[in-house]
Amino acid sequence: MGTPVTEAFSTAQACRVVGVTYRQIDYWAHSRLVTPSLQEAAGSGTRRRYSFADLVELRVVKKLIDAGVDLRRVRHALEALRSQGENLATLTLLSDGSSIYACRCPEEVVDVLRRGQGVFGLALGPVLEQVRGTVVALQPPPRREEGPLPRRRSTSPGG
Repeated sequence: MGTPVTEAFSTAQACRVVGVTYRQIDYWAHSRLVTPSLQEAAGSGTRRRYSFADLVELRVVKKLIDAGVDLRRVRHALEALRSQGENLATLTLLSDGSSIYACRCPEEVVDVLRRGQGVFGLALGPVLEQVRGTVVALQPPPRREEGPLPRRRSTSPGG
């Protein structure tokens, strides 16, 4: 996965990395959606310090909101994932705009907003190939015409 990043990031740096405004990141910190894990603001003159993992969470929030997921649902999903001790860096999150699904591996997709209820996923490419193979197997082999085979002409000189 590369070299781990352990640097602390200011709010301004976090805004640039994540692609959100100061006002958004400030609201998310005040509302406890994503708080800086290294240092929270403790009054006038103090600054928040975000870790790399915090930046990942912030980017996840932004991506989900950009995909049309309601902030309330994003908050609920993050709370559920945190309570399960999930590492966001190891998950693939999917959304249809109304729900959020966590995919830990190709065989497991979980509806995060429904307390981890399993979701049935179906990759259509393999199904297509299975049906194609079955159809081909059902077809009778091509029939050979009865009768003598045509003679081949000799291409050797004198022959």
